[in-house]
Parts: sequence; structure tokens; C-alpha cells
Amino acid sequence: MRPRWGFFASGGTVNTEETHMPEEVANETAAVEETAEETTQSEATADADIAAIQAELQAAQQAAQENLDGWQRARAEFANYKKRVEREMREARQNGALDAIADLLPIIDDFERAMANVPSEIQENPWFEGIGLIQKKLAKLLETYEVEEIDPVGQPFDPNLHEAVSIDSESDAESGTVTATLQKGYASGNRVLRPALVRVAN
Repeated sequence: MRPRWGFFASGGTVNTEETHMPEEVANETAAVEETAEETTQSEATADADIAAIQAELQAAQQAAQENLDGWQRARAEFANYKKRVEREMREARQNGALDAIADLLPIIDDFERAMANVPSEIQENPWFEGIGLIQKKLAKLLETYEVEEIDPVGQPFDPNLHEAVSIDSESDAESGTVTATLQKGYASGNRVLRPALVRVAN
């Protein structure tokens, strides 16, 4: 048997590169596999992060849309509330004015009766002309608030607009027809300030 040391004694050399090659290749392979595994894990983590971000973005967009819808709804409700308040205020002012006008109706009646029975000798008097101007202003006030007269002669009796104070048994008019207006009524829109006092055919 050849002695183990004879190889060295004969001046032979050992190829260290060939001796260590398998170990280096194994290390490089392990490193590549580790890098690939880390890359796979990184990609999986990135995919999970992207999915989470997309979910958060979708949730944020949904919340933003809900906030926008709520804001638009609140804005519409406020606009409707504002219109309702303005309408109620107008109606309150209108009703207050109509209440005052209703209190003036007896005075307007007195003016009309007085103007219809003025003696001819004072019709040119400046004082009478001043009274006439007051009557015109009262008529203008009624016009401003769209107050109209109710003078229903010849019309069927309407209990919503008329108040029967007597029966006309001598009239040839159809039964239930108004034959005379004893006191004019007044109305503004659907509101009756004062019903007309009438005589109705029997």
C-alpha cells in the first residue's frame, strides 16, 4: 500500500478550487433559493398591502359619497325649510293685514253710504273732495291685498260666501237664488273676510 504521505512527498498538489466547488455551489443555491423565497414573501406582502389599500380606498370613497349624499340632502332640507318659513311669514303678514282690513270694512261701508247720499250743493266743496280721496285710498288698500267684493245678486246661494237674512217670497227667480244684497261681502283668495248679507228667493 502506498503511504498517504507519499503523495505530498512526490511533490503533488491538491486542487483546492475543485475540492471546495460543491460547497460553494450549494451555498449559492441556498442563497438563490432564500432570495427567491424572500421575493415571493415580499410579493405576497405587497399584494396584501395593495389589497388593503384598495379596500381602504373603496371604504373612503363610499364614506365620501355618503357624506356628499348627506350634505346634499341636508342642503335640500334646509332650502325647503327656508321656503316654508318664508311662506309662513308671508302668510302671517297677509293674515295680519287682512285682519286689520276686516276691521275697516264697517268704515268702508259708512264711506260708501255717505258718498252715495251727498247733497249736490256740497259735491264741489274741497272738503268733500278730500273725503273722496280717502275713499279712493281705502279702495286702493283693498286692491293691494287682492280683496274683492262679494255681490252675488242673481247667483245661487252659497253658504260659504253668503249669509241669508231674509226670504224673498215675491220674486220670480228660481228657488235658492240671491235676489238682493243687503250688505256686500269681501274675500281675499280663499279667505272670506265677511260674508255677504243677502235675500234669497223662496
